[in-house]
Amino acid sequence: MKELSDFIESRVTINGADLDLIVTCFKFKQVKKGQLILKRGQIAYQYFYIKSGALRFFFGEFNEQLTAWVVFQDEFFTEISSLNPQKPTRFNIEAIEDTELLYIDKPDMEKLYREFPAWQEFGRVTWEAMAVRMIDQIISFQTLSAEERYLEFMAKSELIKRVPVKQIASYLGITPNALSRIRKNIR
Repeated sequence: MKELSDFIESRVTINGADLDLIVTCFKFKQVKKGQLILKRGQIAYQYFYIKSGALRFFFGEFNEQLTAWVVFQDEFFTEISSLNPQKPTRFNIEAIEDTELLYIDKPDMEKLYREFPAWQEFGRVTWEAMAVRMIDQIISFQTLSAEERYLEFMAKSELIKRVPVKQIASYLGITPNALSRIRKNIR
């Protein structure tokens, strides 16, 4: 749980006793590569912290999968479009490598929000950062060419090494063949 404590302390100022109480509300889950933690049609009920590994949010089935989002170690997330309205999700969330998660159920998270002002601040800071990331991704799709999006993606070197080419192409909104051409032109 040290990783989670360090993550929280990197975002907000919180006293040690409160932090210890908050961290004890989280449970551990190990997920194998290819395993789903949430399936399209289910209702999200948990928030997650990635202790190690990576996950992707995707639409579709089999060969027609569209990767919409990728999250990595030391990130805090949920499927917010399902969790807050308690509506069935449109996504599948799959481990793209063996992953260790710490998670908290929605009622426990809400209880922490009510009891700890520092935890409210943590939530605000976390969701603001996620909103900025989403806005940046939207702007990237609207203003950059496929090659520019790929170069931006490459700048996050850990992503390029850890995500399969087909999923990278899908995330960039291009076909695997187009990605191959881009990679060839860049070399």
